[in-house]
Amino acid sequence: MEIGDFVYIVETEKSFDEAVVSVLKAVESRGWALFNVYDIKERLAAKGFEQEPLKIIEICSGKYANAFLNENKLVSLCMPCKINVFEEDGKVKIAGMKPTIMSEFFKEVKKEETEEVEKIIEEIINNSK
Repeated sequence: MEIGDFVYIVETEKSFDEAVVSVLKAVESRGWALFNVYDIKERLAAKGFEQEPLKIIEICSGKYANAFLNENKLVSLCMPCKINVFEEDGKVKIAGMKPTIMSEFFKEVKKEETEEVEKIIEEIINNSK
């Protein structure tokens, strides 16, 4: 398995903060719920560690979450969906886990359903860059 099988990632010309705001707006425009935003750089700095900027944005679609949970409660281990904005080597990147990977672990989850979610996650990321 390659990283491209698991994650969808794009590079953006936006600043880190602009990219985060752009993701939040794209999530809202799709009607998905925003659960939480974790500032990993800040949290690790409080523990004395230095890290480049990284925010983890947790999002959810009730429609898809409900369907997947009805098929297997352990799918909750992959929930909510996350979109990460981070800096790496001076470049800002936006990444999200490809939901189709869930159907590899949970056979009850139909690949077609995860493909719908993956398309939306990729759309959110592309609209954010």
